[in-house]
Amino acid sequence: MTESVSAYMTRLGQAARAASRVAARASTAQKNRALLAAAAALDARRAELTAANEQDLAAARDNGLEPAMLDRLALTPQRIDDMIEGLRQVATLPDPIGEIRDMRYVPSGIQLGKMRVPLGVIGIIYESRPNVTIDAASLCLKSGNATILRGGSEAIHSNQAIAACIQAGLAEAELPAELVQVVETTDRAAVGALITMPEYVDVIVPRGGKSLIERISRDARVPVIKHLDGICHVYIDRAADLDKAIRIADNAKTQRYAPCNTMETLLVHAAIAERVLPPLAALYRDKQVELRGCERTRALLGTDVLLASEEDWRTEYNAPILSIRVVDGLDAAIEHINAYGSQHTDAIVTENFSDARRFLTEVDSASVMVNASTRFADGFEYGLGAEIGISTDKLHARGPVGLEGLTSEKYVVFGDGHVRS
Repeated sequence: MTESVSAYMTRLGQAARAASRVAARASTAQKNRALLAAAAALDARRAELTAANEQDLAAARDNGLEPAMLDRLALTPQRIDDMIEGLRQVATLPDPIGEIRDMRYVPSGIQLGKMRVPLGVIGIIYESRPNVTIDAASLCLKSGNATILRGGSEAIHSNQAIAACIQAGLAEAELPAELVQVVETTDRAAVGALITMPEYVDVIVPRGGKSLIERISRDARVPVIKHLDGICHVYIDRAADLDKAIRIADNAKTQRYAPCNTMETLLVHAAIAERVLPPLAALYRDKQVELRGCERTRALLGTDVLLASEEDWRTEYNAPILSIRVVDGLDAAIEHINAYGSQHTDAIVTENFSDARRFLTEVDSASVMVNASTRFADGFEYGLGAEIGISTDKLHARGPVGLEGLTSEKYVVFGDGHVRS
């Protein structure tokens, strides 16, 4: 690259700003055409996608990337299927742009309402997962936004191969290529430039490790939609159906270890711990999950369970490691979650309606569940088609961020020659 990183990113920002105006007025049919054409391109180019991903995986193994990161990087046939399905599902979703709500007459005689509009230009910064390229591009496009995508250097070939499919979809729909731009340099200075261009970028969505998100939150001059940790809990109440409890606690931890909605701490009511923990521990041991527990847990399960430290309750492992704590009741469970959790996703297993209602009300997290695995906390499972990220913030968007989270509202006023007296 002959131009400086700063000049390159400025050029991308200027192009995105211009393209965002085209996106804001694009018809629903045009946006859906682009999404479906991109899905067809992904399907037709599976071999190229796999070859590009193998190139990235080989380099990642040579560089000693951790197993959890390798898992996130891999583009398996199923994940390619999921990307295609995600595009098609987003195409079927209602287009939020231009929707006007709460129309009413006010005493002056003017008619007032709120119209849903795009945010403008969205910068996405992410690590490892190349499927984020599709999730982000599809949601930004459908919600009338332009986007600048800066994936991790470890996925550069995968992201470029996916971007080529997106560009094919945009061309088919006669939309500008600049609506979705993938940053082609792996220079880290590109991130610094992207998060400090408020004249071109309206919001930043970081998806990656805690250090990345902390850096962006600290240095950005653009609003950030983010979550830092995924310290998710399942609490098995004394009124739990034990079959449900075992099934949910197993799935929440072992269905996949890397995602941010995987359970990291299991809380169990002391009254049923003796009945539920031994069969659960057997399942975890069969799957080679390392167990760390409180003294009461170790008394039940044996000293091969490591003693959990204070730090364990605050740790997102992203690995086959689980912390277990026996608690005296619902109050203690809620207190533990609100003290150590990351306000991401927490679940209760119980047949007691009052306990379920208290848990829903008092646990301060973006997703709170009753009798369901924490692994459901993502945009695809919530019917959003895909997600651009998960927000644990409380302003603008919270939880999985889909189409509506990428929009804002403006007041619209209709008059008939009205003037203010």
